[in-house]
Amino acid sequence: MMNAHKTLAALALCACALIASTTRAADASGVKVDVLMQSTTSWDSVPYPAYPTGQTELTVLRITIAPHTTLPWHTHPMPNAAYVLSGELTVEKADSGLKRQLVAGDVLPETVNSTHRGYTGEQPVVLLVFYAGAQRVPLSRPAD
Repeated sequence: MMNAHKTLAALALCACALIASTTRAADASGVKVDVLMQSTTSWDSVPYPAYPTGQTELTVLRITIAPHTTLPWHTHPMPNAAYVLSGELTVEKADSGLKRQLVAGDVLPETVNSTHRGYTGEQPVVLLVFYAGAQRVPLSRPAD
């Protein structure tokens, strides 16, 4: 069993190295990498600030939002990215009213410390959201 864990760890390291060194490649091993998003700014073109201080903590959530649902206004204190698995989601900023519509396969670099919300249409939405934060720092906060 330990060899299987070592092999899996080695494969994960190889995949990370491949991702870090290429934007799109296929080699003799049959590994193909597609960069879905790479950004230094959120979807509203605001540059990302520094990460929260403290012990790094990565969090990945699968979030399902029912049809005709409007999420409450909120902020995120750290960079994160959402991948739309299914459905259609509209995100909007409170201060400017700027909106962006997302469909399955889209990736969204989320805003940081900016009040925003999302809402769904006729279908439920399923998201994978990746947060790069720190321990004991909440992933989101209600808007003031």
